[in-house]
Amino acid sequence: MRHEDVIPPVLKALNENQLALVAAIEELTKWVGDRGSVDTVRNVHGALEMLAYNQASIDMSIALMMRQD
Repeated sequence: MRHEDVIPPVLKALNENQLALVAAIEELTKWVGDRGSVDTVRNVHGALEMLAYNQASIDMSIALMMRQD
């Protein structure tokens, strides 16, 4: 298998892992917020916004790589 053939599936798996981590962080953030740590929740939401901002570009790039043959 060529290296070029391996890159898109690996990036897809890494992206899926990132999405799973985001979901876990959101759950933990809710838990922290329910206990009154507003500053921590605000900081985490800022980081999650950056991940969300980049997600569309990542998805589109991976889709383009998966289509190329």
